[in-house]
Amino acid sequence: MINKMKANLNLGSIAGIHIKIHWTFVLLFAWIVFSEMKRGNSTEHIFYHITLIIAVFICVLLHELGHALMAKKYNISTKKITLLPIGGIASLEKMPENPKEEFLVSLAGPFVNFLIAIVLYFCIPVKEFLDKYLLDNAFLMSELNIQSFLFYLFFINVGLMLFNLIPAFPMDGGRILRALLTLKTNRVKATYIASLIGQFFAVIFLLIGLVYNPFLIFIALFIFVGAFTENKIIQQLNLIKGHTVKEAMMTNITTFNPSDSIDKVIDAILKGTEKDFVVVLNSKVVGIILHNDIIENSSNRNCLVKDIMKVAFKSLKSNDDLKLYYEFIQTNSTFFLPVIDNSELVGVLDINNLNEYLLIQAKLT
Repeated sequence: MINKMKANLNLGSIAGIHIKIHWTFVLLFAWIVFSEMKRGNSTEHIFYHITLIIAVFICVLLHELGHALMAKKYNISTKKITLLPIGGIASLEKMPENPKEEFLVSLAGPFVNFLIAIVLYFCIPVKEFLDKYLLDNAFLMSELNIQSFLFYLFFINVGLMLFNLIPAFPMDGGRILRALLTLKTNRVKATYIASLIGQFFAVIFLLIGLVYNPFLIFIALFIFVGAFTENKIIQQLNLIKGHTVKEAMMTNITTFNPSDSIDKVIDAILKGTEKDFVVVLNSKVVGIILHNDIIENSSNRNCLVKDIMKVAFKSLKSNDDLKLYYEFIQTNSTFFLPVIDNSELVGVLDINNLNEYLLIQAKLT
């Protein structure tokens, strides 16, 4: 398994948003170099195409920043933007539930590509290039200059805009459609309709991909899973609407002292069903120990709880809306949170508890 810290290269931050690039970009650039060399193309061709890819992903970054900055207007923060060879992902804290806000946040990304395309349209003779390209597809390949470069960039931005406006989750068009439907019906039903339309597009892409382009099969899978997941999330949020952390939390829990040995923790795992634990000192919660950290250090018999516990952790209150926990686990890798009232530990909440609670709520509705 690739360590997350090594999987992404940090490129800095813009407006407080961390910009990261995935390690698989190395494979993308290697593939470009290999393909161009196999065709017998020159170093100039290789440099041209690598530069074009970099420019495209700058446009993708601007697209995601469009979403993030519009979301910021509605007090929704964005932790990071991750660039992958298949596109970009803006990790918004949540999507706005207000249909007007969701519409504008979703539209902001494609609108950025539209603006870039408009600027490029007035910088180069697009019609002239298009006419030549239609007559000879290899025309641009022989014209390795700034104008052909900008024409490619214009064409790609138009493509990015149109592709993202397809009314299918998880693309922007699916969220735009959901926002418009929510004006006439409730969010759960609107999501259900939009997800069905998304899955319909996925089937279309799959059929076309089987005949013409295998890459479309991957896109079909991406859309189908995205539509299914979005529908499931909204249904689950509806089930926990109005419910509190107290209703779903575990209260019969095992706690440890920082000076306890790891053997004692392992013994508790083997004899019970708990995987993660809270560390308490003088009736105060001072940390949490997670299952992965316990297993990784299980061979070190001299290890103490204080050596592996996490002292930086998020906690909840028993009267908090359960939705807060649900939204937290969508954007974080830690699912185990202590529940603390007036500095006193009253329970814990993890993803297994939430799933059980959702199953029960589904049966009751």
